[in-house]
Amino acid sequence: MIKSLMFWVLAIFLAPFFSALILKVKAFFGGKKGPPLLINYYTLVKLFKKGSVYSTSTTFVFKLGPMVSLSSAVTVLLFLPLAGQAPVFSFNGDLLFILYLLGLGRFFTIAAAMDTASPFEGMGAAREAYFPIICEATLFMILILFYVLTGELRLAAYFTGSQPFGLWQMAGSPMLFVVIALFIILLAENSRVPVDDPATHLELTMIHEVMVLDHSGPDFGFIELGSFCKLFFYASIIAQLIMPFESGYLALNLCLFTAGLVVVYLAVGIMESVMARYRMDRVPKFLLTSFALAFFATVITLEFIK
Repeated sequence: MIKSLMFWVLAIFLAPFFSALILKVKAFFGGKKGPPLLINYYTLVKLFKKGSVYSTSTTFVFKLGPMVSLSSAVTVLLFLPLAGQAPVFSFNGDLLFILYLLGLGRFFTIAAAMDTASPFEGMGAAREAYFPIICEATLFMILILFYVLTGELRLAAYFTGSQPFGLWQMAGSPMLFVVIALFIILLAENSRVPVDDPATHLELTMIHEVMVLDHSGPDFGFIELGSFCKLFFYASIIAQLIMPFESGYLALNLCLFTAGLVVVYLAVGIMESVMARYRMDRVPKFLLTSFALAFFATVITLEFIK
């Protein structure tokens, strides 16, 4: 339990660091030096030192949104196995609980945006409520596949010890579809290119950023830290699928896990550097691709098992 708690604290602490890798990659493609790898820590410290400004049209919901968003992201990490180690908490059906936790954080972020009475934030909230519906359908399809392979509804049953390699052995090449589908979900759930552009400041083209325009100081710091943890959660799942090996040595497992994380974050940075953001009417089609991949992976696996 102590080791699992240490891994949980380490995950929260390192999440901003890995997110800075994306900025470095984008700067490299732009021919620039880029910000230091500790830039996100500087930003969080600066935000926590400031005060928050609240509009007269907001209520307690606006203040509650950032706290619930961060709390849900941090709580989800309690159920995440890291480097093959057991998570802090695990119980039968915890995957459904995790999905509802992520939905809870999204709900309060949307509610806080609507509470400002701003038409721009309402527009972003509407998009945020629409696009994740397809992502959730994809996640449930992947959940069906994993349940068929293992008979478990626990995240620890999929990513503890040699279980990730066991998934590849049971499913085979269709797991490639699952990895690609999860990567598309990562881009959508974390407002990355080509679904959204976290660097833009044009309200008409934003999804997540437009919803947090009125947040400032520590509130905005909570949102930023929560987004780092959420990105780390999805990246960790993909990293353990692309690096499914279990050596029996904790240090080597940590190295393999870290290498997988670096690959995922570098892939996000490359994606943002070589692609432009899609038009809003093309985003659902892009997200439906992830559902199609997960669906075909499930069907092919079921036929193979028969």
